[in-house]
Amino acid sequence: MAIEVMTRPHQLIASDRVEGTVVRRPNGDKIGHIERLMIDKVSGKVSYAVLSFGGFLGIGTNLLPLPWGRLCYSTKSEAYELDIEDEELKRAPSFGADKDFDWGDRAQEAELHRYYGMPPYWGGF
Repeated sequence: MAIEVMTRPHQLIASDRVEGTVVRRPNGDKIGHIERLMIDKVSGKVSYAVLSFGGFLGIGTNLLPLPWGRLCYSTKSEAYELDIEDEELKRAPSFGADKDFDWGDRAQEAELHRYYGMPPYWGGF
């Protein structure tokens, strides 16, 4: 039995298609790209997108965990949009590409959500 490929546009996207997608400002300027998604294992909801920005050829690259709700997908530019100024981006909680964010530290996650003024995906604030 052959598997039919759906060619109609739809709202779903595979995670491997999101990784590497460009992130732009609403004016079209490129900020970086999505390095990975962080998904809540229990609820199945995407909790964060990790934005890769800065650096050259992977050297000096910073990774910025963003609450998923902070991004909007633009069908026009086929990129995720993030309305963020350079200064806000520079001050945002981030980590070097050679380090890792402690996803098990709820206080660190809460600080991240406070910074963006967004309620945490797990509830409360």
